[in-house]
Amino acid sequence: MQQLRMPILAVLLAGVAFSSFFIYRIESDKRVLETELIELSKVKYGLFNVDVWTEELTRIIIVRVNEFQMSESREDELRIKIEEFLEIAIAELEEGFEEENKGSVGGFLKRGVASVTDVFGLMREKTPEITESIIIFIKDPENKELAKDFLIDKMQEYSDSTFSEIDYSLYDRILAKHDATEKREAINIIKGKVDSLNDRRTPYSVALFGIIGLLALIIPFSSDFMKAEFTVLTIICGILLSVGVLIPMINIDARISRMEFELMGESIIFIDQVLYFKSKSILEVVWVMITNKKVDVMAVGILVFSFSVLFPVSKLLGSIAYIYSEKLKNNPVIKFLVFKTAKWSMADVMVVAIFMAYIGFTGIISEQLTSLENIALNVDIMTTNASSLQIGFFLFTAFAVLSLMVSHKLQYGGEN
Repeated sequence: MQQLRMPILAVLLAGVAFSSFFIYRIESDKRVLETELIELSKVKYGLFNVDVWTEELTRIIIVRVNEFQMSESREDELRIKIEEFLEIAIAELEEGFEEENKGSVGGFLKRGVASVTDVFGLMREKTPEITESIIIFIKDPENKELAKDFLIDKMQEYSDSTFSEIDYSLYDRILAKHDATEKREAINIIKGKVDSLNDRRTPYSVALFGIIGLLALIIPFSSDFMKAEFTVLTIICGILLSVGVLIPMINIDARISRMEFELMGESIIFIDQVLYFKSKSILEVVWVMITNKKVDVMAVGILVFSFSVLFPVSKLLGSIAYIYSEKLKNNPVIKFLVFKTAKWSMADVMVVAIFMAYIGFTGIISEQLTSLENIALNVDIMTTNASSLQIGFFLFTAFAVLSLMVSHKLQYGGEN
């Protein structure tokens, strides 16, 4: 069995390298698609977009004006209101005419002509006829179109003067990239591509974690490892560490999955409105912290990089040096890197910290989204906390476990 162990480990190394490479490539392609999907689903292109609201209100105006039918009772009420308005208007016009033409010869003549012709009296007599003409004008279908155009133009004018213009350059590039004419079509296309990548990744993930499980059984129950075998195990740990820190470990995703309410009797629906989304790998988090202008944040970034990336890499390199160099076996630095940095690298602590952060973020986001649902009145809101641990987290966890096992075996399990 011991003679077969090296060939088996070599095959497992090839499997780890092969699977990790394709997982990394697929995750990279998938991340680009998911970034585009999140961009299209942001509230700035939906719930908080003035153009979307203008389209919805335009649709409602068109429907309402087209459906406008005046009942007899409403027509009678409108007739009375129009006649009252005309009576008041004529009285104010006559009063203004009298006031304007006082104290002058020309004014006296004008008032005399108005009195003889009884022009204001004739206007009062014509009030019913004018009223009917106004009602006919309102009911005319052609004038409905004019009313719609007027309301829509005014609404557009108001939105243009009140709200800042939205930059659609990235939005348009995403639609053009996927040969889509509108947002919903592009989202469906991208979701289909993401699902296809997930299906492609599944066999590689199953193979990789199957190999990791097999290694977790081989290492504790084997003894007298050869140098080449320790080297293979160290390389496997290095591959898991590399992929684990390069691909995302956690997604924080809060969104309104569905929001529905009625406005002027018409239903308005918003679907998949992303409120907040972040997806970062360990190296990306470190880079963000180090490039931050705050000294305390930069210091934390350097510590995270040192304890979770630099020390583990140093430990792997030190393990190779310890295995192959008799001179370096007694070197205190190499001994420290190989056998003591496990407690300082904090890879296991990093795993726990990420998991606890995931639980904490999930709890906070779920609580806030539930509050949002309860605050809304007469609005049907369904919120979704789509936060999830990503494959990078599990690969980094696998590295932490396997590296501890290899280190323990190297120190106490004996080496041939």
